[in-house]
Amino acid sequence: VVVVKPNIGWDRTVELAANTHPAVVATVIELCLEAGAKQVRIFDRPCNDERRCYTQSGIRAAVEQIKSDRVSLEYMDRRAYKKLAIQGGKAFDRWEFYLPVLEADRLITVPIAKHHSISRLTLGMKNLMGVIGGNRGRLHHNIAESLTDIASVIHSDLTIIDATRILVANGPQGGRIEDVRHTETLIASPDMVAADAYAATLFGFKPEDIPTVAAAVRRGLGVMDLI
Repeated sequence: VVVVKPNIGWDRTVELAANTHPAVVATVIELCLEAGAKQVRIFDRPCNDERRCYTQSGIRAAVEQIKSDRVSLEYMDRRAYKKLAIQGGKAFDRWEFYLPVLEADRLITVPIAKHHSISRLTLGMKNLMGVIGGNRGRLHHNIAESLTDIASVIHSDLTIIDATRILVANGPQGGRIEDVRHTETLIASPDMVAADAYAATLFGFKPEDIPTVAAAVRRGLGVMDLI
């Protein structure tokens, strides 16, 4: 059982670069099926209305075109969250996590690379906010340590960052085509922190400029040395 977790957080169309590109999501799903996945589950906890996000993003149509009974695009079940301890947590010692993510055999997180007004960038680590419960706004008070706490519990087997087009300003929601830059790039790594570190360079940053990356490296969750 594989969970593919894109960013489907916003009621925005593909060209505005607020959500993961549907072609990237569909390709990842197809590769999972080819590799023998028994089931591929796709979901996110959007900020806007979930039905509109799933449709406007183009991801619903892309998933439905695959036409496989082993693939399911799902709305998240509010009953499936469980509060778990965070060992060594800096910002929180407990949080609500979505159990289907933790119980899956494999987790592939597929974020889009974009600007974020609070965390500077939203990449692989930030994408994990879509599979937790509770008041997510609380995480923004100490975003670097908060996301590192979450990433210490949710272990992604593979991070594929969609940088086919990136949102360079007014993120995470965007809304202006002028803020979108086409880079035609995908970044893949079993190390989420390393993937985020490399993605930062597409925006002109060094990995250590991104607080979430630096915090995760300090706690041994990954590396940011790209050499």
